[in-house]
Amino acid sequence: MISRPREANDYPDRVIDCQEAMEPGFQAIVGCMLEAGWSRGETLRSLKRLIAADNMTQKENARTETQLAIARAMMRAGKPL
Repeated sequence: MISRPREANDYPDRVIDCQEAMEPGFQAIVGCMLEAGWSRGETLRSLKRLIAADNMTQKENARTETQLAIARAMMRAGKPL
C-alpha cells in the first residue's frame, strides 16, 4: 500500500513524504532486477534513463498542446495557420 500525502496541498516535507512512500516499491524493483541477473549499476542507470525519457515525453507533450492551442485560437480568429 502506498501512503498518501498528509495534506492535499503543498507542504514543506511533501517531497520527502513522497520519497518515503516510493521507497518500498523502488527496493522491490531493484530486488527483482537483481534476481533476474541485472547488476545494481545497470538497474540504476536504466531507471535514470527512464526518468529522463519520461521528462522528455512530458516536455514534448506540453509543446504539442501549446501548438494545438495556438492553432485552435488562430482558426477561431479566422487567421491562416
